[in-house]
Amino acid sequence: MVSSMLSRIAESLFWIGRYLERADDTARILEVQVHQILEDVSADEASISRSLVHALGVPTQASEEIDFNNVIKALSFNLELPGSIISSITGARENARGIRESLSTELWECLNVTHNTLLARSTAVASIGPHEFFRFARHIKERVALASGIAEMTMVRDAGWHFLTLGRSLERIDMTVRLLGVRHAFASDANEWTATLRSCSAHEAYLRTYGGEINGLNVIEFLLLDRLFPRSVHFALHEAEVALDRLSPSVGRSGTVGEAQRVLGRARALLDYHEIGELYASLPSTLVALQAVCSETSTAISERYFRVRTTTPWQLDDPVFH
Repeated sequence: MVSSMLSRIAESLFWIGRYLERADDTARILEVQVHQILEDVSADEASISRSLVHALGVPTQASEEIDFNNVIKALSFNLELPGSIISSITGARENARGIRESLSTELWECLNVTHNTLLARSTAVASIGPHEFFRFARHIKERVALASGIAEMTMVRDAGWHFLTLGRSLERIDMTVRLLGVRHAFASDANEWTATLRSCSAHEAYLRTYGGEINGLNVIEFLLLDRLFPRSVHFALHEAEVALDRLSPSVGRSGTVGEAQRVLGRARALLDYHEIGELYASLPSTLVALQAVCSETSTAISERYFRVRTTTPWQLDDPVFH
């Protein structure tokens, strides 16, 4: 039961899950956009840059000129920006440092080493240019995968594990939605939708499901609705619901007990009972609604389980998808 665990520890584990997923997915989103800029001479850098800053929460003025390289650097290395990769890794490490007694030595060392080597790598990327960014992004994805694997192998499946899973699942929903928002604005052919799949490590799984044809409708369906692919929105919604159910009963005599469960259940129903054509036709509003689900669920979890909230989510108050 959650009552046997200090809320400080529960909250830290929840945010470790969120921060690691945020770093991983931000690296994925930036990587696919850098690929597009380098490979497509007709790509509109200004439009792509503005879409990125809207989707990933970089504060800008409407009339401000946005430079693509500066956007990449800010979203990668700006410690003052809550959604940047370096801020996310730092947030995961700081939360872990405060609860070292509740983590395995291997997991703490992984997070600590990742954080301590990140500044040196960020300096190299900033000085060398965008091609070095691909090595940096791969490094981030590998380190997050290593941390996730260590957690999988060393953590007891108690309330702490469920909070870590819950944080990771909510962030994955949010970030997959952000990726789809960015890519839906610009992906116009099979090559660009392939890049979208690769950014989610979904290309091979998609081909096994749909065969060789790659188009926007099928990609959206796979990343939103697939029940078996772990990075899909539906799969992550289900994981979050299971974690909440393990933490406390989710259904009483008069229906669902917790506000978080109600919000997640409504979101899953939205995906379960709408045809993909309907979802695709209203995709921007669907993505905004799913992003709001993550924010509302996080707030409900904080109010129910955490006595003090020491970290701030980075979602936009008014998310914009083009």
